[in-house]
Amino acid sequence: MSGQQRQLTMRFLAEPSDVNFGGKVHGGQVMRWIDQAGYAAAVGWRGCYCVTVAVEGIRFVSPIQIGDLVNVDALLIHTGTTSMHFAVDVRASDPRSDADTARLCTHCLIVFVALDGPQGTPTSVPAWMPVTDEDRRLAEYAMQIQALCRDVDQIAAHYRQHGID
Repeated sequence: MSGQQRQLTMRFLAEPSDVNFGGKVHGGQVMRWIDQAGYAAAVGWRGCYCVTVAVEGIRFVSPIQIGDLVNVDALLIHTGTTSMHFAVDVRASDPRSDADTARLCTHCLIVFVALDGPQGTPTSVPAWMPVTDEDRRLAEYAMQIQALCRDVDQIAAHYRQHGID
């Protein structure tokens, strides 16, 4: 049933094949995990195929080590007509130690659009309304990031229009 699953956690084990030249998990792998968790959360909210349209404000805070247990938590914080905005936190910990030692490694906002039919037409999503003060704060954060991205898009379009690189 759509409109019921607001939150989703996926777990991954950081493997040797996930590392970069510095010996830490590659940022691209972390982004892949974020996209997978976001997709599962979006489908869980809407109940149909969804596509990523933006990953905004991504911050890599702390490296992930080989062997770390990685939790990717996606939380719905805003819905538009056809879009769903999720706050995503990536935390990692050594599975041999206390689970309460998980550290924040990455944070971002990821936006999905629900698609319907063979042509992939955007389709409506169930509305989500903030209930708590924290919900309202996160919804406002999503709106601020969305407005900032629109401003950046407008500035880039202006530069392109005037042949400025």
